Amino acid sequence: MNLRLISRILGLLLLLLSLFLLICIGYAYFQTPREYVAIEALGKTVAFLILFSALFFTLGKNTSPLLLRKEGIAVVGLSWICCGLAGAMPYYLMDGGLGVTDALFESMSGFTTTGATVITNLDIYPRSILLWRALTQWLGGLGILVLFVALLSYLGVGSKALFSHESSAQSTQGLQARIQDTATRLLQIYIFFTLTCFLGLVLLGMTPFQALTYTMTAISTGGFGVDNTSIAAYNSPAIELWLTLFMALGSISFILYAWLLQRKWNRWKMEEEAPWFLSIILVATLAICTDLILRDPAQPPSLSTLRQALFHVVSIMTTTGFVASDYNQWDPFSKFLLLILMCIGGCAGSTAGGLKVGRWILFAKILKLQTIKAYRPTQVFALRLNGQIIKTEARAQTLFLLTLAGVTTIASTTLISVMEPNLDMESSLSATLACLFNIGPGLAKVGPTENFAFLTAPSKLLLSLLMLLGRLEFFAILVLFCPTLWKAY
Repeated sequence: MNLRLISRILGLLLLLLSLFLLICIGYAYFQTPREYVAIEALGKTVAFLILFSALFFTLGKNTSPLLLRKEGIAVVGLSWICCGLAGAMPYYLMDGGLGVTDALFESMSGFTTTGATVITNLDIYPRSILLWRALTQWLGGLGILVLFVALLSYLGVGSKALFSHESSAQSTQGLQARIQDTATRLLQIYIFFTLTCFLGLVLLGMTPFQALTYTMTAISTGGFGVDNTSIAAYNSPAIELWLTLFMALGSISFILYAWLLQRKWNRWKMEEEAPWFLSIILVATLAICTDLILRDPAQPPSLSTLRQALFHVVSIMTTTGFVASDYNQWDPFSKFLLLILMCIGGCAGSTAGGLKVGRWILFAKILKLQTIKAYRPTQVFALRLNGQIIKTEARAQTLFLLTLAGVTTIASTTLISVMEPNLDMESSLSATLACLFNIGPGLAKVGPTENFAFLTAPSKLLLSLLMLLGRLEFFAILVLFCPTLWKAY
């Protein structure tokens, strides 16, 4: 294990974060009135990050730039932990800010694009702090390490190991380009969507600040807002539909966009995940819309009911977590359907969380295959997904990940119930799912009009860990606890 190289990369990452913090400081400085409280907190954070960056650089002097698989997966896990700790500092250092546990929870929720919050009143926070809050989600959406690889060619061939373990950059098979070129292309697509969404929201009536923050948290499928009632504060069908479009775009594989930009239209014919993703949204929207109509027969069917169903189906399935109305008041069928959508999530290679549509497709194909093998044991089958043959190792890994997610959900829900004896089962389960699958709001006491501030510190720490495990799909964090990972070659 080349610890010096890991140290050097972490130093570069902290330096990159300090540059984004400087943007927030500049914004605070030019506000009227000037946000001195935020400038002080953000400035102290920059000073600390530069200090640690210099320390890491010093420890990483005179080392080979070759990053192998072993170091690559370690860097992924350690980088996200560093980002969570660094991002918490402005919340904690600000006068009247959050406590240590709450600051870490808010920061981890930002970088992992979960969107769960412990802030009860956003109106009392400086706009520059809210900008940093949204910026953490934008950085975490495509993956801070994908941005890192795109911006810094220093990593050379070692960037492949780093890039391949970042969950937002999976499924790059067939793209004939260097890793830096691929990362740069994904970043360009990400920025294009961001600019387009921003301009649309400005034209629809939002201020530039509102449009920028909601854009960054929509395309990253994060869900942080600058209003206490989220998107409901605007009561605008046009804004809701515009954000619905970009939440969906952010939840489809960015690798697929890169293929289409290369004019390889046959790739769409082989694509299974995106059509299934859109089909699930359509079916779930119609089911919930029907349920809402049947719940109140006296209320005639309207486009408003359809819009309400569509917005929340997309918001939950894409793991964004924006709120346009209180879906906690819906019937049990609709709320149960939302829980299912939480577990499904978006497409692999997107900014969305969840277990990913592709894994559920693969699970269904494995189930069909094993059923056929029950009466045709000698027949040989080639299992394909998106035109690619799925190897036995990938099948086993998929089944193991689904099982691990299920066990983690049961164990975490049980722990939450023990640590929070006043919390009902619906709240405990949805809190676990909302954090593990990076959704944000859950149901009942952690529903769309509530937050996570009332939970105890141990519960918040557990949920913060679940956010990280879900965002990195378990393994990049679990391997850090394997002693053999740290042994010398």
